[in-house]
Amino acid sequence: MTIGEFYQSGDWKGEKHVPVIDAPENVEKDKDFMVNVEIGKEIPHPNEMEHHIVWIKLYYKGEDEKFPVELGTYNFRAHGEGDAFAEPKLNVQVKLNKSGTLIATSYCNIHGLWENSQEVTVK
Repeated sequence: MTIGEFYQSGDWKGEKHVPVIDAPENVEKDKDFMVNVEIGKEIPHPNEMEHHIVWIKLYYKGEDEKFPVELGTYNFRAHGEGDAFAEPKLNVQVKLNKSGTLIATSYCNIHGLWENSQEVTVK
């Protein structure tokens, strides 16, 4: 058994747990660009103590690279404590030297692990 067997995916337009990656498909080499990752873009995901997204991780795997690199881990700690809610969305500036794949993974405290990916071409 491997951890990869537990990751789920699907069409984010019909499944509220799938991380949605919003990034340009074509970028310039060594130039910053914004990557947005959101859970529940089309169908809102609950954000309460009993049911929430715990974390999102963003990776990049360059063409012909064996392994991805982790660009960041984003933990969402506030789920109603003190009337504060941390929404499962993130924005990060990224700079790439070659084409590859952005991979987002997330964890729902009830429905487990989820993943999605997007190709990015560097010119």
